[in-house]
Amino acid sequence: MEYRSLGRTGVQVSELCLGCMMFGMGADETASADMVDHAIDAGINFVDTANVYSRGVSEDFLGKALKRNGKRDKIVLATKVHAAMADDDPNMRGNHRRHIIEQCDASLRRLQTDWIDLYQIHRPMSGIPIDETLRALDDLVRAGKVRYLGTSTYGAWQLVESLWVSKEYGLNRFVCEQPPYHLLDRRIERELIPFAQSYGFALIPWSPIAGGFLTGKYERGKAAPEGVRYSGDSDWSKRHFTDAAFDVVDVVKAIATEKGCTPAQLALRWCTVKPGVTSPIIGPRSMEQLEDNIGSVECVLSDEDMTRLDEVAPPGGVIVSYYDADFGPSKYRW
Repeated sequence: MEYRSLGRTGVQVSELCLGCMMFGMGADETASADMVDHAIDAGINFVDTANVYSRGVSEDFLGKALKRNGKRDKIVLATKVHAAMADDDPNMRGNHRRHIIEQCDASLRRLQTDWIDLYQIHRPMSGIPIDETLRALDDLVRAGKVRYLGTSTYGAWQLVESLWVSKEYGLNRFVCEQPPYHLLDRRIERELIPFAQSYGFALIPWSPIAGGFLTGKYERGKAAPEGVRYSGDSDWSKRHFTDAAFDVVDVVKAIATEKGCTPAQLALRWCTVKPGVTSPIIGPRSMEQLEDNIGSVECVLSDEDMTRLDEVAPPGGVIVSYYDADFGPSKYRW
């Protein structure tokens, strides 16, 4: 396991980040704790969750796991705030001071820790000025509750605006961004990656294997297995089950066979070695998936391999998009 600088901070994080969204969904408390132990033993020191994952359950499971193994001091702990934490209270969501400070304290309790290493705004919110958000976050840093600040799914222009506001008002700035990035959606290569390289931002991509589509478990012209994300006539399957998407999967599977690795490992490694990427977020729901993800660090991609992938998944292009207006935060009241 290699370690990379978290942007301009100098903090060293593992080349893979353990994402805990499945804790409380596909993984129970014991399985979650076992995965945390295994990930840390394998060299992963970067763990990411969010208050909204199962409405606090993921943070609760993670906090208990870290207490069980006594390794809180060894990891860089990240969580997020923004999404609705109650259905009947309009102030229990959003990027305003009241929600941010309230939810930070709640996350600290669930995680059973005195500080959060990286506190991130889960989604941008145009209706709330960025200085309102940054002032609240700055207060949390000065109070010692938070050490670094980040974002998720922000545009490059929004991050430039945030840097201007931080400089103008003397506030702690964002140091990293979590964008969607995988072989089927390479749009961040147009502006976000050049921005991050210019301004010292870490990039922590989520969904590096396209929610499991790039694992090769789906086959062209065949129904998806029961119990998987893209089963049935879902929005996910409608978006992903296209000839162009399967063309990418075919090449991923072919190269993986040549390398002696799994398609998931190859797709994940592609993301890990891309310029500007700090640490892709893996989201296993089982120990088997975690071990497979960790095994990706042994995969070596040649220039020829990268060219073959570029031919079916053009740089800067998009074949399948998860984050669109009709399928993103608005649909889920984020």
